[in-house]
Amino acid sequence: MSDTIDDKPRAKFKAMTEGTQEDWATIASQFIPFASQGGKRILDHLRLLDGDFGGFPVDRLEHSLQTATRAHRDGRDEEYVVCALLHDIGDTLGAYNHPDIGAAILKPFVSEANHWMVKHHGIFQGYYFFHFLGQDRNMRDQFKDNPHYQYTEEFCFKYDQPAFDPDYASMSLEEFEPMVMKLFAAPKNSIYTAE
Repeated sequence: MSDTIDDKPRAKFKAMTEGTQEDWATIASQFIPFASQGGKRILDHLRLLDGDFGGFPVDRLEHSLQTATRAHRDGRDEEYVVCALLHDIGDTLGAYNHPDIGAAILKPFVSEANHWMVKHHGIFQGYYFFHFLGQDRNMRDQFKDNPHYQYTEEFCFKYDQPAFDPDYASMSLEEFEPMVMKLFAAPKNSIYTAE
């Protein structure tokens, strides 16, 4: 339990089967202000990657910044750049499925192509190292017929796999903040938004 006191109104039910219109009006009135801070919470979580090297030449935050900076400098749109920034945000929570976590966070806010790219980038990135670990570097070929194959292959080649350079001049996280806040302010596809 949190030590902070929340003095906002609360629903009265003990189980959802007991909920009333008034209860749900109370909850709904607090949802929008909470949801509007999603971008800030995402940025706070991304900062957890700072100082986490995991044996790589740069820490995970710098890798994320480099990936996003490369995409931004190459003229990619803001949605794509934010996907590049957040593609590895799941590293701290899901060592074995970080792409799924990043994709789940982004799904309500991005196009199908960008969601697919983030969700599958781990397998595509494996082309550059799986063979050193006794795995099939061509595992990505199972997706050859997917319309987003080339898109994801390009993301990994141009932005993800070269983003481990300790001498690269990345943009700061603060420079990406407006893009993140803008993207997370307006979901494109969510069961929690009215049509």
